[in-house]
Amino acid sequence: MFKVSVVLLENFKELDIRESILEASYGLFHKYGIRSVSMDDIARELTISKKTIYQYFKDKDDLVSTVTKKQMDMERREIEEIEKSSVDAIDELAKMSVCVRKNLKEINPSLLFDLQKYHRKAWNIWTTFKNDFIKNNIVKNLNKGIRDGFFRKEINVEVLAIFRVEQVQMAFDDNIYPKDKFELTELQMQLFDHFVYGLLTDKGRCLYKDYQEKLHRTN
Repeated sequence: MFKVSVVLLENFKELDIRESILEASYGLFHKYGIRSVSMDDIARELTISKKTIYQYFKDKDDLVSTVTKKQMDMERREIEEIEKSSVDAIDELAKMSVCVRKNLKEINPSLLFDLQKYHRKAWNIWTTFKNDFIKNNIVKNLNKGIRDGFFRKEINVEVLAIFRVEQVQMAFDDNIYPKDKFELTELQMQLFDHFVYGLLTDKGRCLYKDYQEKLHRTN
């Protein structure tokens, strides 16, 4: 019995160290970008040796891919919870606006560029998540909103779902929106509002404003 307990404790310790490495890496990558953060920086942040990190992750690319997958899984659960808890398509959009603002807080604009240029496996994780899960979620929301008379019935759901996911990615492109001129969170919220108001009927516009006011009072 004692031996089993020791094994379980060791397993918990292993899990804690791995999760701590992922959490610290996530924080550093989001604050400084991926390229500018070394394995030494992560080791210093956790006051562990670099050798310890390599016990859990083969190399930086493996670490970045694991962090990206963990982040996508978290965002998937968050979006699914918003969908489940929303009264209608407009409520879902209003809650998503709060979620977008929260998730973009203090994120480094170079993050996606670093993924695309230096970590192709992680980039593929992101693009698959964007093109499959996020796009399909938008399609469902648009169809629901059209059915209930909140969104204009003449909109092309597929076209606008693709436009929206590319719009999110476009805001990270320094060639289009230089980071010394545009603050990322404000930029993303401007694009989000532009997208939403282009969808709404008069009925939807009134309801969206009501939901936003309620959410701003509670957040």
